[in-house]
Amino acid sequence: MGKIKLTKEEQWYEDHAEEFVPVNKEKFEAIAKALEHRKKDAVLNIRVNSYDLEHLKQKARKMGIKYQTLISEILHQVAKP
Repeated sequence: MGKIKLTKEEQWYEDHAEEFVPVNKEKFEAIAKALEHRKKDAVLNIRVNSYDLEHLKQKARKMGIKYQTLISEILHQVAKP
């Protein structure tokens, strides 16, 4: 079997694995539930102002994340009860 190519994010986790600490079952289940709740399972196509989109992309670059991730997080913050 050949060597698996990791994404940059996966490689970061591989390089920093020793920094993570084990958690008890209760905490693990809470984390798993939160991740499941945040799972992206719908597609949204919208039209936005190009000026706004460019500024979102710039902010995302400064944060080191993809602009779609930033937009998704903004929507989540506004939508949560």
